Parts: sequence; structure tokens; C-alpha cells
Amino acid sequence: MNHADLVALLKPGVQEKGGRWADLGAGEGAFTLALADLLGPGSHITAVDKDGGALRSIGHGIETRVADFTKGLDLHALDGVVMANSLHFVRNKAPVLESVRDMLRPGGRLIVVEYSTDRGNPWVPHPFTYATWVRMAEAAGLQGTEQLHSVPSRYFGSMYSALSRRPAT
Repeated sequence: MNHADLVALLKPGVQEKGGRWADLGAGEGAFTLALADLLGPGSHITAVDKDGGALRSIGHGIETRVADFTKGLDLHALDGVVMANSLHFVRNKAPVLESVRDMLRPGGRLIVVEYSTDRGNPWVPHPFTYATWVRMAEAAGLQGTEQLHSVPSRYFGSMYSALSRRPAT
């Protein structure tokens, strides 16, 4: 995928410029940089990955944090979180999603990007379809889930993005 594809997957879920966001499982920052383009100057993005070497390539005034997003992170009152191709590495997603929900401010947004399949392989062990995501998001106390965009992928046929929100109250 090119940068325009990455931006297209996130764009419908980013309603305002600025704000405090995190990219959990950022890797080398492809989606982090797409998010930065959408949020513009004055935003604060924290890119989190357990591979510090990958994070070094991000730059561009983005805060990087070497950490495992499946463990507790000291992130609070975020306007949004992006988890692009990161949740499919987690078998038991429920506690992670509850932790992510708690990182968001009331009304905060979680954008998930995932391959559209419920069957994994050694490189993508635990992917999930949009229908499965709807159930997981609801179980984690997230609401208003909607599919945002989809792009073809040579792996598993397609990749989608979805938005879920922390309840406003």
C-alpha cells in the first residue's frame, strides 16, 4: 500500500485537526505518518511499539515510546487511538481493548485497520473480519462502530478500517 491508501483508511475516522492521539503497534510508522498528515500541526501523536529500532525511523516531531501495548500504558484522555495491523498479533484481545477504551476521553475514537478474515497464518496469526470486530468492540464497551473504508490486499483479499467510540458519559 502507498501513503495515499493509508490516509484513505484513516481519513473518515479523523474528524478534526489537532488533538492527542496514539498509534499502538506503530512499527516503522506508516500509519503514524498518515495520521500526522490528517491531524496537522498542533497535534500530539504518541507512537508505541516494542521494537525501538522500528520506531527510530518515524521522526517528524512524533513522540515515540518503546513499550508493549498489551501491557499497561500511561496514556489517558486521548482523542483517538489507531491500531493498524497490530491487534492481529494478540490472541486474547478483550483485556487489551478494555485498556485502550480507558485511554480514550469520553467520546474518543478507536480506529482499527485489519485484514478482512477470521483465519490467520504464521505472519498474521489472529485477524478478524468487520463482523467479528463489531462484536469485540461492543463487548469492550465501545459503541457506534462503523466500517470506514476498504482497500484490496494481496494478503487475505482486502483490508478494512473501522471506527468505534468510547461512550460520551
